[in-house]
Amino acid sequence: MARPRHPSKEIEAAVQHAESKGWILHLSSGHAWGHLFCPLSTREGCIVPVWSTPKNAQNHAKGIIRAVNRCPDCHGGH
Repeated sequence: MARPRHPSKEIEAAVQHAESKGWILHLSSGHAWGHLFCPLSTREGCIVPVWSTPKNAQNHAKGIIRAVNRCPDCHGGH
């Protein structure tokens, strides 16, 4: 079954970027729409929250992409 899409197109694109690098999305409820876990997820820095309604969706999406690309465990899939 396909996962639900994030209501923000910018954040959805960032989540898809993370998934293309092997990250896994775990949906949650409340303020966090979900959490992204790197493929190794051996340290806390490899868990990125995905907020439901951030103040600025574009900045939040950029932050998600930056965290994925800087992951010390999997080097963002590079």
